[in-house]
Amino acid sequence: MKNNYNFGVVKFHLKFNHRTESTPHKFQTHFPSQNLILFQPEELVVSMKEILEIEFLDIEENSEYYNIIENVLKECMVEENLQDKNYYVSIILTTPDQIQKMNNEFRKVNKATDVLSFPMFEKDEIYNKPEEIRETLGDIVISIDKVKEQAKEYEHSFERELSYMVVHGFYHLMGYDHIEQEERKEMRLKEENILGKLNILR
Repeated sequence: MKNNYNFGVVKFHLKFNHRTESTPHKFQTHFPSQNLILFQPEELVVSMKEILEIEFLDIEENSEYYNIIENVLKECMVEENLQDKNYYVSIILTTPDQIQKMNNEFRKVNKATDVLSFPMFEKDEIYNKPEEIRETLGDIVISIDKVKEQAKEYEHSFERELSYMVVHGFYHLMGYDHIEQEERKEMRLKEENILGKLNILR
């Protein structure tokens, strides 16, 4: 049973150089955006060109990470009926040093963590957005080294751990949290539902 995660959620949105100036709640950062990659699997009903942007920050590109994130995020969007809402999610895969800097800057917690989430919308705003406007649902920042470390610690696969980070971050973007027991129970059920549908087991 997992009980040592150090998830962080911040109620504003990171603004990278590729974002539009109309995006509200912007915070200018100086992370490099030249390595931004759009993953575009043509065979998917839900186009990842529309719903996913991945940036590698101080780590090498890796196709395995693409495939894992593709499957999880697609399932999340379909499960929450967002596939036609014109949202995308920005996912940044990075190092412990970089995620520590972000954790300190935005949460005032000066230590490395596994995943940070930066929601764009409040929970009750998500389904009210005009569909013709493309917006980011928010940013998820994941420490790949931490994924590897925790996969080993909990004795399951790298795929399971990275998938859990993505789905957990996604539900933070959707406005869910795990501070109170009932909220935590609801969020965990949603996470395990996604992973179960994808047959990504412990």
